[in-house]
Amino acid sequence: MAAGHPMESILHGHPLKPSDVDLAALAGKVGHAFTRVELAVEALTHRGTLDRRPDLKAAFPHGNERLEFLGDRVLSLAMADLLLRRFPQEREGQLARRHAALVSARTLGEIAQAIGLRDHLIGYRGAPPATPAILSDMLEALLGAIFLDAGFEAAARAIERLWDERLGSHNPAPRPPKTQLQEWAQARGLALPVYRQVGREGSEHEPVFLVEVKVGTQPSAQGRGQTKRDAESAAASALLERLAKS
Repeated sequence: MAAGHPMESILHGHPLKPSDVDLAALAGKVGHAFTRVELAVEALTHRGTLDRRPDLKAAFPHGNERLEFLGDRVLSLAMADLLLRRFPQEREGQLARRHAALVSARTLGEIAQAIGLRDHLIGYRGAPPATPAILSDMLEALLGAIFLDAGFEAAARAIERLWDERLGSHNPAPRPPKTQLQEWAQARGLALPVYRQVGREGSEHEPVFLVEVKVGTQPSAQGRGQTKRDAESAAASALLERLAKS
């Protein structure tokens, strides 16, 4: 690392503390020990905290967004390869459904929460609790960082380790929640579900869409997502859960 690089002061000077970058604990969670520490720090830096952390902003003006962009693509390719090897008898449609579910923001958020990535988010002290969407982005950024640190095979190994339980052959290929809800309505002779955007939260840079779904005379349900499609899927899931309990 060249002398005078912003990363030098971030890693060795005030205000970043050693506890901010617990590489050993992080390695135990994601299955990769970083050799380029700056990549780990970048992946753990959320853009929403940069105004409170000028030291981080100097080094990573975009936070972990660029690594998130890369990690999304790495995950998609690695997951496609994993599914082809794990399910050699399945047709393209089944594989596509598995892939969509496994790389969704919801799955990423669940995995990130399960392994405790919230504890590693840098610069978030004093901010509201990290949302599942923030943790989802953080996990994608870490996958991108692993790819840059050690290559595709290392990233693929980390993905297989983190997604192992969800890749089990005993798990049937999921049907999208919107498809399940549509089938539920059709089986009862009801009109198709109607989706409607009822709100938008967050910043212009990181919007969160709020969508409502209604079927017949059933009470409506709402869902949130970083895209309208994700929000519709979340709303359908919420309504399906309610219907299953009624």
